Parts: sequence; C-alpha cells; structure tokens
Amino acid sequence: MDKFCFGIDIGGTTIKCGLFTENGELKEKWEIPSRTENGGIQVPQDVADTIEVKLKELTIEKKDVIGVGIGVPGPITEDGTVLKCANLGWDIFNVNEKMSALTGLKVASANDANVAALGEMWMGGGKGYKNVVMVTLGTGVGGGVILNGKIVAGSNGGGGEIGHMTVNLQETETCGCGGHGHLEQYASATGIVRLAKKRLLDTSVITSLRELTTITAKDIFDHAKEGDKVSLELTEELGRYLGLALSHVAATVDPQVFVIGGGVSRAGTMLLDVISKYYNQNILFALSNKEFRLAELGNDAGIFGCAKLVLE
Repeated sequence: MDKFCFGIDIGGTTIKCGLFTENGELKEKWEIPSRTENGGIQVPQDVADTIEVKLKELTIEKKDVIGVGIGVPGPITEDGTVLKCANLGWDIFNVNEKMSALTGLKVASANDANVAALGEMWMGGGKGYKNVVMVTLGTGVGGGVILNGKIVAGSNGGGGEIGHMTVNLQETETCGCGGHGHLEQYASATGIVRLAKKRLLDTSVITSLRELTTITAKDIFDHAKEGDKVSLELTEELGRYLGLALSHVAATVDPQVFVIGGGVSRAGTMLLDVISKYYNQNILFALSNKEFRLAELGNDAGIFGCAKLVLE
C-alpha cells in the first residue's frame, strides 16, 4: 500500500498544499486562502480541514499518511515554536503540537525559506548535492542553508537570513527591517528598481529606461540584454553586492552549490554569470569556483521541502 505525506507552505496570502508519495512524487497540489484576520487564529484549523477534505476525497486512511510538513513565514525553532510571525499575526506557540493535535498526524515544521531550500536540494536546482545555499530574490532577499542534507536553522530559527547582511556601511536609506546597507536593498526586485530610480533622478545619463512609465526588475534585465549601458551597470551592481555577500556565506558554511530563485532569477544565466564573477573576486582560492544554478521548482519549492521535512 502506498504511503503519503502532505507539504503545507503557509504564506501571508495563500496556503500552498501538496500531497506526495513517500518517494517524492507530487500527486496533487492546491491552494487555500490565508485567513490572517484576528491574529491568524483560524489558519491552523483551515490547514487541518483541507487535509481532512483531501483524505476523504481520495479515500486515503490516516494510517497511510507518514505526516505533515509545514513551512511558516517567520522564525521557528527546531522544536516547532514560532517566535512571532508578522505576516500571519501569530504570536508565540508550538506549531508541531498544535497541528498534530488538530490532525492526529505527525508534524514537522520549519521556516518557509529554509523548506524551499530543502525542496530545491531534494528535487530541484540543488539535486545531487547535500550542501546547498539557496537565495531567493523577490520583493525581498531570502535564504536557506542546507548542510549534510539538513536545514541549518540556528538557535532562534534565524539561520539563512542573508537578505539582512550588511554589505554597504555608507548607505543612508533604510531597509524595511530598519537597518541600513542590507543586501535586500540592492539585490531584491525592489532593490534594483530603487537603484535605477535613484540613478535616473541623480543623473542625466542616456538610457532606454527613461522611455518607461514605470520600471520593473524585469525591464532592467531585458534592457541589459539589449545592451543598454545603465541597465548593464545596474545588473553589475546587483551582482557585486550579492557576490560579496555570498563570499561571506561560503567562508562560513562552504556549500557545494548556490541555487538562485525568486522572480529576479528569471534574468537567467546573465545573472548567474555576474554573481559568480564578483563572488570569485572576493573569496579565497579554496572556496572559489562554486556552482551557481537556477532554482527549478518555482512556487512549488516550499511544498516539496515541507514533504521532505516530514519524510526525514
């Protein structure tokens, strides 16, 4: 008889759900809304309910379910204790205990960026490796560190928060977290757009970006591929800061491969090349020439990682 598990990736807007076999085959995936009103009190019950509905729909008995893996958008300790979760309104409580009580199933949980990294290691861009650093370049910059096949969460679940590494001590503008000069201010989609707007405002440089009513990160990379000088310089700037930051990460954890995901990663090999160039300029020889790969699982990385979490 087949055995199954659930991967549940809880986000601030939607909850992504997947039903997997124990061999990692994704049988079904679906989404439900994240009801964040009233401090997100309804979210655990909604997750339990959608699991129950799916089991009945597919006539799967609970004895054939290995467990439920859950990713949450915030710091979480190794035993499953959420240390507040702003996007959901959660305070401090133990996710594993709560969800196990509601579902009657074994539960394992971790930070959403970390489970995405685990998913990419298992079935995505990091497949074949056990020491992986994943970088997610989206609205912000997220990260996950996998060593010897295991998530490195740290003492308070904050391991892998590379977006808030300081890479520019001279920066005066404030990061969303309240700090200054953090990687997220340069390497995220919003970060590179910020740099572009500042460049256009502060100079009269000729660039095709001036023809646009609004500028997106995709625009900058598209114009760079077409040879626009300013767009190329902005891409180089992103690569310089990210390559520097990843050289610091490598000097600490020495991964085999860096997997780059998130919306910004759609820039493709051009982005990997510029990151790799500046990484190698800042790293000692023994840590040079690491693999840089694009993520492959997209929005499904989280549910794959959650499944792997409970299968372990």
